Amino acid sequence: MRRRLYFMLPNVSGARAMLDEMLLARIEIGHMRFMARDGTLAADMPDVNFLQKTDLIHGAQLGVVIGGIVGLGAGIFLTMFPPDGFTLRTAAILLVALGGALFGGWASGMNAAAVPNTRLAQFADRIEQGQVLMIIDVPVRRVQEIEEMIAKRHPEISFGGIEPPMLAFP
Repeated sequence: MRRRLYFMLPNVSGARAMLDEMLLARIEIGHMRFMARDGTLAADMPDVNFLQKTDLIHGAQLGVVIGGIVGLGAGIFLTMFPPDGFTLRTAAILLVALGGALFGGWASGMNAAAVPNTRLAQFADRIEQGQVLMIIDVPVRRVQEIEEMIAKRHPEISFGGIEPPMLAFP
């Protein structure tokens, strides 16, 4: 299990040095991402991807939940008041709920893909000023160690917070 940490770095050269330091601290490059103004990061630095830049995941999750609830209600309604000539069984409730969840996830995900990530909105102004956001995923047992190491070696780096843990089953 990993926790996502956010740090604001003063500039691109500082971000490059921090990348090297994180690699020396045994944080794999696949668990690091950097976000800066367009075209300022070096080609070998891992950039944030589409899923991290947008609210696609959050929107799709919300759409699945709402679509499933609406589909469940519609399935129950259709079972209680079937159209003339049809006999609907309990399986219809589940099928309509599943269809509602799938449609809700798709429709909401498509809308959310056009919205910037709300979690990263607090960093947008500083990124536009030339600072660089470093996002690292570290094992839970190393969170304190990494925070202390960065604070001790680089007082100019501001800690942006920890992403709250996501529950597997809400």
